[in-house]
Amino acid sequence: MKYEIQGETLPVVICYLDNGETMITESGAMAWMSPNIRMDTTTGGGLGKAFGRMFAGENLFQNRYTAQGNGLIAFASSFPGKIVPFRVEPGKEYIFQKKAFLAGESGVNLSVHLQKKVSSGLFGGEGFILQKVSGNGIVFAEFDGHVVEYDLKAGQKIVVDSGYLAAMDATCSIDIQTVPGVKNALFGGEGIFNTVVSGPGHIWLQTMPIHSVAGAIRPYIPTGN
Repeated sequence: MKYEIQGETLPVVICYLDNGETMITESGAMAWMSPNIRMDTTTGGGLGKAFGRMFAGENLFQNRYTAQGNGLIAFASSFPGKIVPFRVEPGKEYIFQKKAFLAGESGVNLSVHLQKKVSSGLFGGEGFILQKVSGNGIVFAEFDGHVVEYDLKAGQKIVVDSGYLAAMDATCSIDIQTVPGVKNALFGGEGIFNTVVSGPGHIWLQTMPIHSVAGAIRPYIPTGN
């Protein structure tokens, strides 16, 4: 499978498939395709995995697109941001934020990832449940806004405001910490908790989480009495 990513603020990934190659995606992600692409809707490995994906922010069903001869299929982002490709293989797995998964080759597995520390799930902006991507193949993730990347060494940490962590190597771990000082927590405007990401591994941070955008425009939305 060959691909190209086009667009700036609203990107699209165009995948060129050889005969018999298959892409998997959540419903609604396909933008356009050649007429020789066959679509099949499945639970993607059974109801157990389907419900796991649902808890991770995705749909219960997956669409499988298989080329009948050489063809192309395009998957578009749903929010201004960036589409990032990841090469997944044994020993190289990733943790995504909810709803980050856009599409992937048929050898890619999408499952639920539970935070080991309950505090991270209950109070961290990334939520108790994230997405884990494993298997073998290329997967495409959509992130909100611009993407900034860091390599963290073993034991190295970075403090991230809630919602800005887009993805990380599965070797990384996250925890939460409270904002120091009651005045800072209550009046600083940054919330009460921050997410702490620890290495070793690579992390991807996004600059425009959708919940931040929603909060910014909420005061300007008319409300009826």
